[in-house]
Amino acid sequence: MRRIAMNELKSWKDKTRRKPLLLRGARQTGKTWLLKEFGRTEFDSVAYVDLLASSRAREIFDEDFDIQRIISALSAETATKVVAGKTLIVLDEVQEAPRALTALKYFAQDAPAYHVAAAGSYLGIAKHEGTSFPVGKVNTVSVEPMNFLEYLDALGEEVISEALHEQGAAGIDSALFPKMEQLLKEYLFVGGMPEAIATFTSERDYHSAREVQNEILDAYDLDFSKHAPARILERMRLVWEGLPSQLSKENKKFVYGSVRPGARARDFEESIQWLADYGAVRRISRATALRVPLPAYRDEGAFKLFCVDVGLLGALSHLQPSVVLEGSRLFTEFKGALTEQYVCQQLASRDISAMYWSSDTGRAEIDFAVELGGEPVPIEVKAAENLQSKSLKVARNRFDLKRCMRTSLSGRRDEGWLVNVPLWAIASEQEG
Repeated sequence: MRRIAMNELKSWKDKTRRKPLLLRGARQTGKTWLLKEFGRTEFDSVAYVDLLASSRAREIFDEDFDIQRIISALSAETATKVVAGKTLIVLDEVQEAPRALTALKYFAQDAPAYHVAAAGSYLGIAKHEGTSFPVGKVNTVSVEPMNFLEYLDALGEEVISEALHEQGAAGIDSALFPKMEQLLKEYLFVGGMPEAIATFTSERDYHSAREVQNEILDAYDLDFSKHAPARILERMRLVWEGLPSQLSKENKKFVYGSVRPGARARDFEESIQWLADYGAVRRISRATALRVPLPAYRDEGAFKLFCVDVGLLGALSHLQPSVVLEGSRLFTEFKGALTEQYVCQQLASRDISAMYWSSDTGRAEIDFAVELGGEPVPIEVKAAENLQSKSLKVARNRFDLKRCMRTSLSGRRDEGWLVNVPLWAIASEQEG
C-alpha cells in the first residue's frame, strides 16, 4: 500500500531539529504498518516493542528516565543493536505505558540523535487528561483512513491515481468518467480502513469487507467499555450509534434532542469530546462568517458530527451491499450523508481543516468551508445531478468571495467565480 503519511515520516527523519515522533490516529487506520514499513525501508534496523502485548517492555520505563539505560533495555528486549541515526525505535500502543509517553520528553532533551517513534490510539484522550503527555517535546503526525487516491493505488489503478495526483480531474479522459463513478461507489461502501480495503481488493466481495468493518466496530465498542469513564459510556454509545440518524437530516447540524428527547449540551459534551479524542468522530464547527482566519468565526454551539470513515458509517447504518449496484442511489442515500462524509474524509486526509457555514436565518447553508491560498473557500457537496448553487451565490455576494467550489458527479467546469470538481477528484484538487 502507498500511504500519504509515509512522506511525512520521511520528512521527519531528515529534520535538523527533530523530536521524537508521535503517530496519532483511530484504531485500525494503519499506524503500526506505517512505522514498520518506514523502519524497513528507511533504516538499517528496527527496535520494535508492543507496550500492550509485553508487560516486560512496559517495565523498562518503570525505573527512571535514564535514556541510555532505556536504550540498552530496549536493545536487549528486541534483540536489536540500537545505533543512533541507523535504528528506528518504535514504541507501539504507547498509551498503555504512561511513563513511556513521558520518556519521549527525555529522548528529546538527552538523546536527540536517536530516531524514536511512538504510536497509539488514545493519545488525544491522554493529552486532554494532562497525564504524562510530553507537550512541546514531540513531532506529531496524524494517520487518517486511506483516501480515494490511496484506495486506487491499493486496487491496482496506479495509472489513474498518478494522473489524479499530477493533473487532478484534467488528467482523466471523459471516456473514463463512468469507471471513476463506479470506483467511487465502491469506495463509499468499502471505506478507507486498510484491512477492509485489503480484504476487498483480494476477494472483491462486499460482504467480506462488511465483515471486517463490523469487526472494527466491535473493537471500538470494546475500547469504549475498557477506557471510557463509566459515567459517560451509555451516552457515548447513544451518540456513536445515532450518527446515521443525525446525518440523515436535511440540516445535518448536531441536535442533542435527537440523541435523547429533552437532552441538552451539558448532558453529552463530555461523551462527544471523548469520541473525538479517541478518533471515532470528527467535529465540524459552524463558521458565523466566511472570512479569514476561519477559526476566529467559530460558533461553539453549533457543529456537525461525522464518522472517522465512510465505510464504518455505512456499517453503522446497516447499508446493504446491493446499493452499490443501484445506479447513483449510493450518493443520495439518507440525504447524501455518505457523500458529505466522503468529502469530509478527503479534506482530513490532506490535513485541511474544515468548518461549515449557515446564515443566521438558516435559509442558506454551505456544507464545508476551508482556507486555501489564504482565502476562504466554501465547498458545496452535490450528491445528485442538480447543480443549482443558490447558497453559494448567497455566500459569495455576502462575503465578496473570489472563489467558490462545488463537488458533484459532473465533470470539472471553471466558471470563474465557481469551479465544479468531480467527487472522485476532490482529494487531488486540494493538492493544487
